[in-house]
Amino acid sequence: MKKFLILIVGIVVVLTGVWAAFGQSEGGSGEDRRDALKQRRENMSEQEKEQISAQMRERFSSRGEERLKAIKTIEEQLAKLKESVEGMGRGRDSRSEFREMSPEERVKFREQWSGMREEGQEAIKAIIAQIAILQGQRQAPAEGEELVIVSTRELKAIQELALKEKAAETAERLERINKGRVDIGDRQQRAEKRPSTPLIQKRSVEEIKAEKNAPQFTLNSFDGKTVSLSDHKGKIVVLEWFNFECPFVKYHYDTVSTMVALANKYKDKNVVWLAINSTSHTTPEANNEFAQKHKLPYPILDDRDGKVGRAYGAKTTPHIFIIDAKGHIAYEGAIDNSPMGGVKEGVINYVDKAIAELTSGKPVSIAESKPYGCSVKYAD
Repeated sequence: MKKFLILIVGIVVVLTGVWAAFGQSEGGSGEDRRDALKQRRENMSEQEKEQISAQMRERFSSRGEERLKAIKTIEEQLAKLKESVEGMGRGRDSRSEFREMSPEERVKFREQWSGMREEGQEAIKAIIAQIAILQGQRQAPAEGEELVIVSTRELKAIQELALKEKAAETAERLERINKGRVDIGDRQQRAEKRPSTPLIQKRSVEEIKAEKNAPQFTLNSFDGKTVSLSDHKGKIVVLEWFNFECPFVKYHYDTVSTMVALANKYKDKNVVWLAINSTSHTTPEANNEFAQKHKLPYPILDDRDGKVGRAYGAKTTPHIFIIDAKGHIAYEGAIDNSPMGGVKEGVINYVDKAIAELTSGKPVSIAESKPYGCSVKYAD
């Protein structure tokens, strides 16, 4: 957005200079041209004089209309550019809510933000083309060609104001402009040399999901059984990153029994719950003792080497991943939005909500959230 605003300042300055140059044309001063024209007219017949006068009237009338049309177009494009800049600003503010969006909403958000950016770029191109007309050219500068600034007085005043307001970057740019040129062309040339990669790619919901295939794994449980993700193909699988030493995990087992309650709630709806402990220093005895004490209806899997945790990108305990019946990660993040019960109103259990939607054949409305808890204690 900042680049767009700086460009707008440059455009305004260019227009100021163009107005000053309206009365001029190529080849010497105005006084020299008047003397030469006067001498030519003295040697002309009345018919020739009338013919030239008609040509001049037609020429200046046409040029004036062309310039007025260019100014009107610039005004329209500036309005579009302003709307684009403001829209992109609102889009950036909305990024904090991006994790809470459904896959469909994310696709729509990307398309809208990309569309605003493209509209802004098109407006800039149109403005540059019209400025070229005002400066006496018949078409926009070729790519890489720089725009010449005619007036420097206004530039100097803007630069001094920028320095006063401690806008060093803006002041430095205006200094370059004040020396005679806008470096739009240079930026275009540098951009051409870089690989062409779109800022935001438009993707379908299916494409997004396909990129989040759940990594396959086989682990032993601490009570001696072997468990593979492939054993539960066609089912909804909940992976809970677990560490009984973590206060956040203890809260959900000792205070509110969140995990066990959810596992029991959905056990008859084709849902499998697996706890995974990637804590490098944990022991089988301690995990088995915890499982017996809390009567866990699911196994605790041994990932002390951290390979599965790193494959999934598990960051905290608890950190939940829900795998749908097609093997895609349908949800990843926190168990809820109330760490240690800190939220009293508007509590959302993301995992309960996601499982309920999946078991009802609906898309997951909140596919990702920021996990909270203790960091996973991976082996070095």
